[in-house]
Amino acid sequence: MRRFERFDLGSAAGKMSDFVPTNHHIERFSVDFEYPVAFVRGALEPAERTLAWAIARREPERRHPVFVVLDGGLAFARPELYDEVTRSCAAHAATLELRGEPFVMPGGEQAKNDPALVAALHAELARARLDRHASVVIIGGGAVLDAAGYAAATAHRGLRTVRLPSTVLAQCDGGVGVKNGINGFAAKNFVGTFAPPFAVIDDFDMLTTLPLRDARAGMAEAVKVALVHEPSLFVWLEENAAALSEADPEPLATLIRRCAGLHLAHISGGGDPFELGSARPLDYGHWSAHKLEIMTGHALRHGEAVAIGMLLDARYAEQRGLLPSADLERIENLLLALGLPLYHPALAERRGEKLAVLSGLEDFREHLGGALSITLLEGIGRAREVGDIDTRGVEDAIGWLIDRAGEP
Repeated sequence: MRRFERFDLGSAAGKMSDFVPTNHHIERFSVDFEYPVAFVRGALEPAERTLAWAIARREPERRHPVFVVLDGGLAFARPELYDEVTRSCAAHAATLELRGEPFVMPGGEQAKNDPALVAALHAELARARLDRHASVVIIGGGAVLDAAGYAAATAHRGLRTVRLPSTVLAQCDGGVGVKNGINGFAAKNFVGTFAPPFAVIDDFDMLTTLPLRDARAGMAEAVKVALVHEPSLFVWLEENAAALSEADPEPLATLIRRCAGLHLAHISGGGDPFELGSARPLDYGHWSAHKLEIMTGHALRHGEAVAIGMLLDARYAEQRGLLPSADLERIENLLLALGLPLYHPALAERRGEKLAVLSGLEDFREHLGGALSITLLEGIGRAREVGDIDTRGVEDAIGWLIDRAGEP
């Protein structure tokens, strides 16, 4: 038996070498992750095989248990959704075994704000007697994908999840990523995991019942990706803004394909898919956006808050001499053309002498492990990370937004 001696942490013995047994051996291993992202129309049509293929592609010879989670808002807008799921599984009964009744989870941030919903879903997953090779098919918006994905990731240490995002925001961004979670302790996504999905199916037909406001809000994430990674996408957005602002199906499908592709390229080639470091370019504009969502009781959609956060950070970068004024003007004009808000009165709220939204910087610092790292623009498609933010400069940028909005 190896014996460890006690030592005084305050003595000279407190070197790093003293904390490690003499005969130690450290192994390194790596794990590859792979998941398909398919773009289709009518994924739940009986003749469409994408869902069955996505679930059974690694083991086509066996029958796969399937449990379905539905977004309550989507189910209300599409009363036929329940029957569509049943018919789709029945059409592929040799491959898919539907277990139990679909679990309907409230849509929007309610899904992420009530831990009892996760517990209720855990109970249903246990009742369905799913094994680790079973699939949880989640059909809904980003909040439901996050909450149900967290429940699935923590059942049996991880059930397979197949996502069918039903909003522009989720099809562009969160639905194709590797994160899930729920809100807690007045913080966005305080509880969660990194859990790559087994497959993602972006079904453009899921967007037909999406309110125009929500479609526009989702486009903010495409603007974000264009600003930090892809100037050609920004130009395309400018050229198609009028049609996109009315959610024209064809340019909307193109936006989703391009944005999702860039998001996936960042995850697979960015070097930090599980965010172990501090650089987070795909969180551009998010330090204030997350705070604004909470401050407004989620009256602001996530994408709307991101639009405001991006313009705020763009103005701040322009004030610091990083971003050309002409680029700031293009960003503002594009957000306006897409029908996105550029201001909310919560920006002007104060706690004592301090603007309340500024606490979002400290929240972000905590989220990043104590080291602040904020993405700022040097140009459209060119970004850099900075480790310090002048709060007085942020207040000046907010004042600029207030003036642009014509607020007193």
